Amino acid sequence: MENSSSNKYQNWKQKTSEWVKKHPEREKEFVSISNRKIDAVYLPQNPEDPEYQEKIGFPGEYPYTRGVYPSMYRGKFWTMRQFAGFGSARDTNQRFHYLLEHGQTGLSTAFHFPTLMGYDSDSPRARGEVGVCGVAIDTLKDMEILFDRIPLDKVTTSMTINPPAAVLLCMYVALADQQGIPRNKIGGTLQNDILKEYIAQHSYVFPPQPSMRLIVDTFEFCCNEVPRFHPISISGYHIREAGSTAVQELAFTIADGIAYVQAAIERGLNVDDFAPKLSFFWDVHNDFFEEIAKMRAARRMWAKIMRKRFGAKKESSWQMRFHCQTAGVSLTAQQPYNNVVRVTLQALAAVMGGTQSLHTNSLDETLALPSDEAVQIALRTQQIIANESGVTSTVDPLAGSYYVEKLTDDLEAEANHYISKIDTLGGMVRAVELAYPMREIAEASFRFQHQIEKNEKIIVGVNDFTSQNGTTLPILKINDQVEKEQIAALKKVKAERDNQQVQATLQTIKAKTETSENLIPYILEAVKAYASVGEIMGVLREVWGEYRDPCVI
Repeated sequence: MENSSSNKYQNWKQKTSEWVKKHPEREKEFVSISNRKIDAVYLPQNPEDPEYQEKIGFPGEYPYTRGVYPSMYRGKFWTMRQFAGFGSARDTNQRFHYLLEHGQTGLSTAFHFPTLMGYDSDSPRARGEVGVCGVAIDTLKDMEILFDRIPLDKVTTSMTINPPAAVLLCMYVALADQQGIPRNKIGGTLQNDILKEYIAQHSYVFPPQPSMRLIVDTFEFCCNEVPRFHPISISGYHIREAGSTAVQELAFTIADGIAYVQAAIERGLNVDDFAPKLSFFWDVHNDFFEEIAKMRAARRMWAKIMRKRFGAKKESSWQMRFHCQTAGVSLTAQQPYNNVVRVTLQALAAVMGGTQSLHTNSLDETLALPSDEAVQIALRTQQIIANESGVTSTVDPLAGSYYVEKLTDDLEAEANHYISKIDTLGGMVRAVELAYPMREIAEASFRFQHQIEKNEKIIVGVNDFTSQNGTTLPILKINDQVEKEQIAALKKVKAERDNQQVQATLQTIKAKTETSENLIPYILEAVKAYASVGEIMGVLREVWGEYRDPCVI
């Protein structure tokens, strides 16, 4: 039975007190820079107001508008997770150590385009791309080098990978097995969000239906074998980067989440077994208040969907936990030092929105992969916000703002309108097949570009406040030698492994695609035999074919 309003407030105070005992706050007392005492949370004069409790509520409680934890950053800061990957596994391992030494608290891996598309570095499709936009990973041998001297039970690792996500997950698990680390001790996140690939980023391989099967396989495997690993990061980031509005990002991302939950339930999984491991990923653009409201609306929408639509019982199933990245698409090549200011505003919005993890882009990312100095400035931006700004001293400080609450309500209502439309089309998989979200984003992107070209929206340094004097930045360039060395290393692995065993594991994967069995254990065996990403994905391509994008005009 629901508690009465007055009991809810008293219960929340009691639960929060118990939470803080188990999760102590960073300081005995929080004060401003001029020593003014700051309370943990600020509430309306009447916190028992039913409307307040229904729409905004208390931090750490349904509908989680104010955050998923009672004390938020008073307990601990978000994970500072800079996206890193370039050249060879050895190059990126050095960058990982550099970031950890400078205070980063989690790893985030960028793979080069051949790996993202399931090709090996020696494929003709990989020419000129090896190590250019991320790290080259072909076999378990590369993974061993990538995490050299990094114990997997001491860090969490995010991997930005989609069609071959199951293969890279297996490599990570195989590496933990090698290090003697129990699988229940390793943690991290797979991106593994194929629906947004069809909608926005377009690095897909298989058609939607087998792709969804592979994703549900990872849900099931992670629930049973690696319970601290998040099997998916449902991404609005790429939808926004493709030109969507904030409402479209919110709506299409949550609709993707609904599709994944529905698919897992149809497999027979218990929603409360996997839902707490779902994570989300938001873009943070320049409109400060709109971005904060977007994140508050997202938490509230997801809580209602999980509780009412899917009947989840656990509170942890209702909680939307998410990573944020500042908007790469907002950075400009003109006057690139302005990008530091943009990233600071965006990072501040992410923190005010209650993110659990954050990547801040580097000022030179419109030109190349970030240099060491640029990535250090980006990381320092987070550290200054965390330690010097004071915004981490109280929970959800903008709650109750007339403007922010109205924005939150409006974004939720407009996003729900989109979700209802997608439901009428038959769900997000069908909407993708009909190219509905792609058309909506294309129209929004066109409108925005038109506004810039007509100077209706000002981009400093681009269509106003321009300068004749160019700025020269040191640029990180990937040497052609990386490709030659990577291909030679792959050739060596293929020569030294037991090729008969490799072929046997690949044929087993192929045979199991014709059954309803979970494919992950068989992919894991192939990975341990040093089968390559390209070989495993090649077998699946033979069975499932490749997807072709519908034309969107």
